[in-house]
Order: sequence, then structure tokens, then C-alpha cells
Amino acid sequence: MTSKNNDESQIRQLIADWTSAFCLKDIDRLMANYADDVIIFDIKPPFQRKEANEWRRAWEECLPYFPESFQTETRDMIIHVSDDVAFAHWLWRFTGIPQEHRAIKTWMRATVGYKKQNGRWLIVHEHASLPFNPETSQVVFTSDP
Repeated sequence: MTSKNNDESQIRQLIADWTSAFCLKDIDRLMANYADDVIIFDIKPPFQRKEANEWRRAWEECLPYFPESFQTETRDMIIHVSDDVAFAHWLWRFTGIPQEHRAIKTWMRATVGYKKQNGRWLIVHEHASLPFNPETSQVVFTSDP
């Protein structure tokens, strides 16, 4: 396996580990994937979050409001890798959520930047978003992108 293929496999595994930790609401496992100086552009305010500790606090505040049990579905994932920097983007949504739960029932977008530090890939930038209609400033919810 070439180094580039190996790096892409490591990024795919990091994404799978992150997703598993997210679905289990395991904050320690989630945070193990982030560099200390990560920059986050999240769906909900504030505009940006700097540093892993700030992002940890955000997870601690919001994960209790997530459904007891859920999974995610991912599609259209693309990963670009160079020697020590990589990025990936994909569409994702929650699955397995009870109909009455308030969790978002739409496809969302993710773009994540990675940097290899001491031989290990870590998330250095994460951007989650929902499309919006610029004429109304309203989020566009879609069940089929």
C-alpha cells in the first residue's frame, strides 16, 4: 500500500472512529481526534470556536439534548491527502431518531481539515453547515440532496 493510500485509510478510520464516538455520545473519544488548536465553524452559534477545550464544553452542553440512541448516514465523501495535510467533505444526516424528537432531520454538510502531527492525523478545522435561502435567510431543509 502506498503512503498516500495508507494516509487516506487512516483518515477514513479517524472519520469512522469520530462517528462511532459521536453516536455513543462519548466526549473523550470524540476529543481524542482533535488538535489542541482546532478551529470549529459549527451549525449553531458562536460564529467560531477556537481550541479543543472550548469545543469540548460545547459538546458537554449539547449532547444531553441529542436522542438517547441514533446513528448517522454519510454519502458523497471525498478525501484529499498530501504529505501532512488532508481534507475531506461529505453529506450526512441523523438516522434512527424517533419521529417526535427535535433533532435535525435533514442532510447537513461537513468539511474537515486534518494535519499529521507526530505521525498521527488530527482534526485542525471542522466546518458543519446547512444550506440557506439568501432571499429569506431561512435554512433549507432537504431530505434528498
